[in-house]
Amino acid sequence: MTNFIKIYEDNPNPKEIKKIVDILKKGGLVIYPTDTVYGLGCDITNTKALEKIARIKGVKLQKANFSFICNDLSHLSDYVKQIDTPTYKLLKRAFPGPYTFILPGSNSLPRIFKKKKTVGIRIPDNTIARTIVSVLGNPIISTSIHDEDDILEYTTDPELIFEKWQHLVDCVVDGGYGDNNASTIIDLTDSEPRVIREGKGSLSIL
Repeated sequence: MTNFIKIYEDNPNPKEIKKIVDILKKGGLVIYPTDTVYGLGCDITNTKALEKIARIKGVKLQKANFSFICNDLSHLSDYVKQIDTPTYKLLKRAFPGPYTFILPGSNSLPRIFKKKKTVGIRIPDNTIARTIVSVLGNPIISTSIHDEDDILEYTTDPELIFEKWQHLVDCVVDGGYGDNNASTIIDLTDSEPRVIREGKGSLSIL
């Protein structure tokens, strides 16, 4: 049975966070709040869980463009090649915030992503998401949950999300209404930053 766990962002309950982390560690899929739209995530180290998400999204895992959700920049060197000082300063300005940065992937990426040359890094400005990652001890792989509705691109109500997704995931975290504006995606793999998608994050940081 799928868990529906209510958590308050200003003071996440450690017991409830532990429940979510236990689900992730066992290979479960979790829908959770971010500073933009609700995300579908799993433990980055669990290949079976990663394959499940790829199946749900209808993509090949090796080619999937999932984001790595981190709680701070300390994990960066585990997954990203060495970056220069201006790039690091830009990340410091933007995070935590509604941005996804495409960066060159390092050789220590999980085996399943070895062929990927780039990774998308996210540090959401949302205490629930960052606390889950912090307690888990490594990033979670994440993708946004789209709505099939032509007008509503993203469902923002956690109860409606639960109704729709309860047979596909192991846990839905109710952190209040989500946003319906996705993150701004910026590619930092070339000499100049390139905006892939303008979303919630302002471009004034560039």
